[in-house]
Amino acid sequence: MGLIVLSLIVGVSVVQPGLAARHHQTTQQNDVGFSVAAQLPKNQIHKEHTFFDLKMTTGQQQTLKTTIYNVTNRDIKVQTAIHTAYTNGNGVIEYINPAATFDRSLKNQISHLAKVQGAQTVSVPAKGTKVVSIKVRMPAHPINGVLLGGWYFKRITDKSTGTVEQNINVTNEYSYVIGLKLTSGTVPTPKLVLGTVKAGLSNYHRSIIAALRNPTAVIVPNLKVRTVIVNQHTRQAVIRSTKKGIMMAPNTIFKNALPLKVQSLQPGTYELSMTVSNHEHRWQFKRTFHISMAAAQQYNHEAVDNHGMSMWILIGIGVVATLLVGLGIVSLVWLWRRRSKD
Repeated sequence: MGLIVLSLIVGVSVVQPGLAARHHQTTQQNDVGFSVAAQLPKNQIHKEHTFFDLKMTTGQQQTLKTTIYNVTNRDIKVQTAIHTAYTNGNGVIEYINPAATFDRSLKNQISHLAKVQGAQTVSVPAKGTKVVSIKVRMPAHPINGVLLGGWYFKRITDKSTGTVEQNINVTNEYSYVIGLKLTSGTVPTPKLVLGTVKAGLSNYHRSIIAALRNPTAVIVPNLKVRTVIVNQHTRQAVIRSTKKGIMMAPNTIFKNALPLKVQSLQPGTYELSMTVSNHEHRWQFKRTFHISMAAAQQYNHEAVDNHGMSMWILIGIGVVATLLVGLGIVSLVWLWRRRSKD
């Protein structure tokens, strides 16, 4: 039997700005086996924060340190990396999974300014500690605002199960992230911009994707995004959406996917109205956009609910298919037993 690798993300503890810290208790049940703690320097802005919340200056260089604690009875290996933060498709600031692309307004990625010192994979002795470091080099030119990212720690342990013939290998991954928030100069006033609005697929469902951009170097928290999309020909609303708790990272883009209520994507002209607000700011956007016949046909064909077939019909087909397979197996067993008796 071929090698089967199962990757299991057991838990992620995030110590970061904008979100409450979530800590794992090290027990036999969750088997995290390690924890991390930032060694906060003197230029920490808010002393009560457990992530790096630092006031930086132009051209400043600084070494930051974190202690890794191993509470197990065996040596462990921990990998470290620096990630640039961005807002993901769920409207959450993402520190763990690196982005494929960034908004064009992001000129200084924190992953380019902060580098792990020494090996990226370190060994932590049983019941011991290991101090790891990164070096931050601020740009030589003045910048105003916030640079945001995360210092990522991941432990991997391989546990083989089953017989040698089965050769099944289960990989457990446990990870933590410590937020990196670097503030330099004067923090700008938030400004949100509506980017592209177009048809597309979100989780393989027909959607309108309205890109909400934050071109400013500041975190814009706790946003409510209300969107209405109207078919210009019928004057009927095809989408009404309200999303709360959206967090915009600095210089990021939120690809706001709005699933269609109708069964198929119709070509034509549409009008989008969007209101974005929190307790301090409010933005309103309007946009007329067009869905071509080619785009409608493409996304209707590629969607999981192709041809207007509802999810319940698909579930019903699956249930019937399962029953037929089960009946087939029962019939084969019955025939085999009958022949054995004969």
